Parts: sequence; C-alpha cells; structure tokens
Amino acid sequence: MATPPPFGPQPPHGGGPFPPPGQPQPGAGQPYPHGAAAEPWGRAWGQPYPAWAPTSPVNGLAIAALVLGVLCFLPGIGLVLGVVALLQIKKRGERGKGMAVAGIVLSTVGALLMTLAFTTGGARDAYEGFRSAASGAGGTFSVAKGECFDSRSGSLEGYAYDVDIVPCDGAHDAEVFASFAMPDGGGDFPGDDAVTDVADDRCHPYSEAYAMDTWALPADVDVYYFTPTRDSWRYGDREITCMFGNVDPKAHLTGSLRQDRTTLDDDQLAFLEADAILNGAFDGMPETEYVEDDLAGHKEWAAQVVDALERQTAALRAHDWEPTAERDVTDYAAALDEAREEWEAAHEADDADDFTDHWDAAHRLTDGSKAITAREALGLATEPPTYDDEGTGGGDGEDGPGAEV
Repeated sequence: MATPPPFGPQPPHGGGPFPPPGQPQPGAGQPYPHGAAAEPWGRAWGQPYPAWAPTSPVNGLAIAALVLGVLCFLPGIGLVLGVVALLQIKKRGERGKGMAVAGIVLSTVGALLMTLAFTTGGARDAYEGFRSAASGAGGTFSVAKGECFDSRSGSLEGYAYDVDIVPCDGAHDAEVFASFAMPDGGGDFPGDDAVTDVADDRCHPYSEAYAMDTWALPADVDVYYFTPTRDSWRYGDREITCMFGNVDPKAHLTGSLRQDRTTLDDDQLAFLEADAILNGAFDGMPETEYVEDDLAGHKEWAAQVVDALERQTAALRAHDWEPTAERDVTDYAAALDEAREEWEAAHEADDADDFTDHWDAAHRLTDGSKAITAREALGLATEPPTYDDEGTGGGDGEDGPGAEV
C-alpha cells in the first residue's frame, strides 16, 4: 500500500534534504542552495498571510476641536484647532478629518452667535443675571462709600439682589458710609451669626467717623448692612457694606449725612473730634437695664467718663478758634468742667438713686444751653438728640447719652 504524499505542495526535488540522484551535489563546505530553486518551497511552508499593519491614530486636535464646537465654548480656539488638525492629518496620515471639519463648522456658528449676542446686549444681560445670582442672593454689591441708592426690593431688610444708585441730594433709601472685606475670608463660610457679629463690631465705629455730628442724625435713622451669604461666599463674596437707612420702610432719607474732614471746616472738625472723646466713653456704659442691677459697674464707668471729660476740655482749650466762636466754646468748656464734677460725685455715689441724680445733672450740662450756643457759633446742628430713655439713667443699657444711632 503506497504512502500518501504529505498535505500541500511538495518541493520540486521530492522533499528530501538533498538533490535527487543525477543532479550535482553540493561540495564540501558549500551551503545548501537558497536561490530560485528553493523559493517555492519557502513560500509553501512559511507564513501564508501578509504581515499585520497598525491602524493610523486619531488626531488629538481634531477631537479637541469637535468638543469645543459641540459645547460652543471658546469658538475661536475651536476654529483654530480644527484648521491645524486638518493640516496635521494630511501630513501625518492620521484619522479624524470628519471630527476636525465638524469642529470647524460648529465653532464658526458659535462665534457668529456670540458676536450677535454681544452686539445686541444679550451677553451683558446674561452676565448681569449671573452676577446677581452669585453675589446678590443676600450678599453685597459694589456700592462705594458716599453713594446713595434705592433698594429694588423696597426694603433694607432681608435679601437684596440689586440696587439703583441715585443722587444723595434727592430722596433715597440708604447712604453707604463704609465697606470692608471679612477678615480671614479665605476659608469656609463662617456662618450668618459670625458675619453679623463682625458687621456689628465694625459698622458702628465707621458710622461715627462718617457722620461725626451725632446731633445732625435724624432720630429715625439707623445703621444697616449687607453681608455675604453662604451661597454668595462660594463665588468669592467677602464684602460687608455699611449704610444709614430709615427705620420706616415707607420713609426716605434726603440729603447726605456725611460730616467728616471732607465736608467740615477746621473749627467744626476740632469741636466734633473733642466731642467724640466723650461719646466714646458713653459707649462703655454697662449693659444692664437698671443702675441698681450693677451699681459697682456704673461707678467704675463714671470714672472713665471723668477721664474723657478732662481730655475733651483739654482739646477744646488747645485749639485756636475763630474769634466769632472762641467765647462760646470757652463757655462750653467751663460747663464740661461742671459736668465732670457731677460724674466724680456719681463715682462716689452710695446708691443707685444718688448715682442717677448726678448723671442727670451732668447730662443737662453736656447737652445744655452752653453746648447749643457753641454749636450755633460753629454752624453745627443745635437740636440735642433724643434717646429711647428720657431719664438717661434708667434706660435699657443700649442707648443713652452719646448713643450715635
């Protein structure tokens, strides 16, 4: 039985490792021939399939151009990336031509729409809406010191989203007297209470520096402020805006309340700076409802008032006054000397009634006829301010002589 030939084409010499009989044998040291006669055998028993060729990569700029075009974000950059991508694809043989073309088309459309939006004001309106949502939701806005405005909500309380700047000469809702950034504002939102505490601590001193003549402040004016909220804090809002406003939301302020070195002459400024010394001492009054609740604290406070009156009269006598006001200011300084004696007696008082009697007597001297005459000579307000407690000594501990607003 004959043995079947092996599967597949056979070498021309029968498949043996040497030429058949009758053909020349390779000589000693001669290699086996690998020329034309051996080539069919090598193809038959070698690799029957062509070698694998790698796929061309997708151009990265084409992808970026398509993404920017779809998102309509930075259309000018998307257009440039698409054009550069086409040049690279042609040069390198990369894929992504369709994505590059689509990115060019979409970026061109986006650029046209953006140009139209800026031309018609639509982009500006969109930005203002975003700014209001980010910083206005109970937060602050950019209103400078000395500017007056009307609140669009009609009130200075609650959340305020925007304001309209108006001249201070006419009727307005509020007048800004200070603005400052929250200290240590680089961290997380500290909470509404913490922000309010900072506003309370700093807005009131700023109000005294802006409206130095406390007698000129209307009785229905109070200090308000706009503060950051948790939402506006995320967008970088750290500003506290302090302002004067009317406690009656239906009423309005008229005219500027500013009285500082930018609006006062030298004599007026010197008089009010001396007056501020006593007002600062009154701010330290003990926070009790009645004197008898803390007689010792009130007596200690009386000693501070005595020191303030000494410094106030020294400042008044050191200034070189205009002749038209010098006599009246000198008489006022003498009245303050008498008031200082009453406060010294209050410091030595045996009981709350005795303390209150000396307090009332001193108050009639500091805000009495001598003070009114001196102020009239200097061109300052001449109507003494009224306080929540007419008896001065029996107040709630929050307002009293020297209270600013």
